[in-house]
Amino acid sequence: MSTPRGQTRPYAGRTAPMDPPPRDEMRGYEGRGLLEGKRALVTGGDSGIGRAVSAAFAKEGADVAVAYLDEHDDARHTAGLVEEAGRTCVLLPGDLGGEHHCEDVVLRTVEELGGLDVAVPHHATQTPVEDVADLTTEQLTRTFQVNVFSVF
Repeated sequence: MSTPRGQTRPYAGRTAPMDPPPRDEMRGYEGRGLLEGKRALVTGGDSGIGRAVSAAFAKEGADVAVAYLDEHDDARHTAGLVEEAGRTCVLLPGDLGGEHHCEDVVLRTVEELGGLDVAVPHHATQTPVEDVADLTTEQLTRTFQVNVFSVF
């Protein structure tokens, strides 16, 4: 299994073990109200780039729903950043590889935020292998369920 450039651990799914730690809190970013009153859904918004997007959107004036798998500590940290910017954050845990959960995430976003203006489908899964021939049917099916089918 390969390790992404700059990291000492292969493909961390949680923020705590990432080395070096990501700069995902948008601490130096100042919003200009570009998304004032908008409602956003950010999938994979619990950490990394998704967290940065969630925090930046909040600083721009958007309320944010964050869909994530099961990284509850990371998601609560992201929610804190959104709320620190004075915006509402809705946390939506669960597996986006399932069609019904995808529908539920959108419906709950609309219900809890009063609508949906911006969708950022940033979630994904991967199964690193040395050779494409090593991929199993189950791994390939799971990858497409999460990364492709869920967006539709």
